[in-house]
Amino acid sequence: MSHEHLAATLPAKLPDDPMHWAATWLEDATRANLRRNPNAMVVSTVSADGTPSSRVVLCKSFVADPGYIVFYTNYRSQKSREIEGNPRVAVNFHWDARGRQVRLQGLAVKSPAEESDRYFASRDWGSQVGAWGSDQSSELASREALKEQVRARATQFGLELADDLQSHKGSDAPLIPRPPHWGGFRIWPQRVELWIEGADRIHDRAAWTRELVPDESDAFVAGPWSGSRLQP
Repeated sequence: MSHEHLAATLPAKLPDDPMHWAATWLEDATRANLRRNPNAMVVSTVSADGTPSSRVVLCKSFVADPGYIVFYTNYRSQKSREIEGNPRVAVNFHWDARGRQVRLQGLAVKSPAEESDRYFASRDWGSQVGAWGSDQSSELASREALKEQVRARATQFGLELADDLQSHKGSDAPLIPRPPHWGGFRIWPQRVELWIEGADRIHDRAAWTRELVPDESDAFVAGPWSGSRLQP
């Protein structure tokens, strides 16, 4: 029996909580291996002068209840600097093969340090070195300069990298700590839109909104969702 969240249209009575539907869509795309990175999403931020910018990142956690998603990045990157200045962000998931789209708008806050530590420890040593080796979004003289920078920083942890940076001398990689300038962001949606492709462009769309009240732990207390249908 198919899951009700994977139906061809939204139910006549809209669900009370869109995040569980969106989470199921992501799980379905992942299970079906629709593309190389089914958890890819576009995150849009705005600079201090109002210039928007977008990039594709990977959603590493989708927590339907209480309702937030997580991605990881360099805290010195352009996106991080813009989030620091304006935490309002927009997110878009699109699974063309399934005819489904999820749009989120909300507030981004840094993940708790212990959450970032756990995820960093789960990454392979190459990705860990890369987090130290790249000054994300900074100007770069050449590809070779980047390789030399990564190789030099790897030596801080006792790693002697091969020319291609894909292997190292020694049987085991040493413990590499998480850089203080690298970690997660939790995005707490205030608005969620679900979109299902329909024949002749008669798509099925609905949007939900909720209030977020900051608490003492750099998170939020979320109010109930209120949903309404939208013209396609």
